[in-house]
Amino acid sequence: MANQLFRHIDGAIPNALALGYTFTGYGVGTGLLTVAPWWLNVLGVLLLAHALIYSAYFIHEVAHGTIFGSNAANHRCGVIMGWLNGSCYASFADLRRKHMRHHRDRADVITFDYKSFLRAGPSWLRNLVLVLEWAYIPAVEFIMRIYVLLLPFIDLEYATARKRIIAVLVLRLLFFAMLAWVSWKALVLYFVAYVIFITALRFADAYQHTYDAFAILAAGGIPDNKIRDRAYEQNNTYSNLVSVRHPLLNLLLLNFSYHNAHHEKPTVPWYRLPSLHHALYGDDGEQVIPMSCLLSGFHTHRVKRILSDDYGVVTSGPNKADGFYGAVGVSFLTAV
Repeated sequence: MANQLFRHIDGAIPNALALGYTFTGYGVGTGLLTVAPWWLNVLGVLLLAHALIYSAYFIHEVAHGTIFGSNAANHRCGVIMGWLNGSCYASFADLRRKHMRHHRDRADVITFDYKSFLRAGPSWLRNLVLVLEWAYIPAVEFIMRIYVLLLPFIDLEYATARKRIIAVLVLRLLFFAMLAWVSWKALVLYFVAYVIFITALRFADAYQHTYDAFAILAAGGIPDNKIRDRAYEQNNTYSNLVSVRHPLLNLLLLNFSYHNAHHEKPTVPWYRLPSLHHALYGDDGEQVIPMSCLLSGFHTHRVKRILSDDYGVVTSGPNKADGFYGAVGVSFLTAV
């Protein structure tokens, strides 16, 4: 049965455990938001946030077809995970298409040019976004999600998605209304968990590439202004490991931080990435930037990166990431 369900025989146990943890964590974590003891509320927020993180990275895995033996099963899993983490306003097919372009074009293909939007918009809106980002509220990520929701109503080319968007919105609003009916505190704490979830994902996304970013909605191409070959891909990709010394800690992000190995062989499942990374690169740390070296920059450049024209630069040596501002708005969860 496991051989028929999962794509790889050795994936039955790790996938079953990780998927079970994701669903259990989401349910138990949400339930803990409604109880009285504050320490259980804190546990619930952390558990829910981490379950949401796993749900996002499972979308990434099934987009590459690494979990289940059939495309249909991978698709169903992607849809379900989207309902958990709120990326369901975009179809799983669109999420997958956008992410595949990221691999094929070796560029950050974004849904919406938020930088041009903020620069051309009223100063109060731009300043509000910058203040929120200074306060660690991921305003840009919410703008990207709102754009996905609104696009079918402002662009006739995407009008066929209106009914689905409305249906998804109604169902999710009903869920949050029920949560508020049970406990207003739980609704507020759910938002806190969601912000932690988005912040964790954007921290990981920010430092995995020094690609060029292009706002492309449909099938348009990217400029042919440089050679974007496999060497370019590896030289502009970074493995921002949670821990080099303790590899098991990278499971906190479902091994997504082994990003060079993933880009070298995108169909290798998450549980094989540590061994693939070691086989490909050994002790070569040229493209490895531990997250401990990125925390300071994530804080220091949290406002600057919002409107920066590029992601900054990576040099060499122990302080090679000091000028690496990082990317914003490149999440694989926002697509149309």
